[in-house]
Amino acid sequence: MPAANTARRVGYIILCISPFVIMPLVGARPLRSPGIHQTIGILLFATMAICVWLLGGWRNAAGGEASRSLRAAGALLVAPFALVALLWIGLATPWDATPPENVMRYAVLLVASIAVTAAFVVLKEALGDGGERYFSTLALTANLMAGAGYLVWISFQLGAHSARATLGQVDPAIRALGDVFDTLLFAACALTYLMTALFAASMGRAHWLGRGASRAYVILNLLALAFLMVRGLSFPDPTASSTPWYLRPGFIAGIPAIPWLMPYLLGVVLLRRAGDDRA
Repeated sequence: MPAANTARRVGYIILCISPFVIMPLVGARPLRSPGIHQTIGILLFATMAICVWLLGGWRNAAGGEASRSLRAAGALLVAPFALVALLWIGLATPWDATPPENVMRYAVLLVASIAVTAAFVVLKEALGDGGERYFSTLALTANLMAGAGYLVWISFQLGAHSARATLGQVDPAIRALGDVFDTLLFAACALTYLMTALFAASMGRAHWLGRGASRAYVILNLLALAFLMVRGLSFPDPTASSTPWYLRPGFIAGIPAIPWLMPYLLGVVLLRRAGDDRA
């Protein structure tokens, strides 16, 4: 039993730091060499999968309905960064990647957006069963709208990049819709920050998060939302400023996958709680 607890603690730490290891690797274009990035990606994905298995207590996953819901929601919230960990999304920014690489990028984002939306639906039901319905209902409303926004925006980007990959260009009429869809992405990201803050507050009221942790999640998500609001509706040109994009908080807050970072960490918390319940 002590060895199992130690393994779960190690798994928890690895999962908490994984996104901060994965994100720099995704931008490391020199790793895009045959056999190298695939091997690194498989190792990262396998490590995360093992940690999810250990932390969530999947070996003895019979548990009660509440534990199964927490385990499912946690795994779905971790899934987006686990998919990115495979390093098959281009290993570069979208403006540096090739059209086929960007097709894979947006295909991964499409699956990830569905996983996050489904995870929070499951979490809302679990919180309702736990007696917290006020914040979780508000959060679910924001979650459904954010999920729909992501689904439409990513589908547009996937179609545009598929056309570029097969035809070599995109119809000017489609390119002209870019500003409209930038507004949709802004709304989806803003709603994701808002609903994550609401779910953190709900988990705090249900005593699934400590008071300090719940407040920290709320503050960080509202801070990210403030950076996004200051940035504005349109996604800025990364080359239009002398300041690198990775030093501009508003730019970072609007990157499609960044709003899923806090949900990912909530997912790790849910897996730990499910595993603790089973233990």
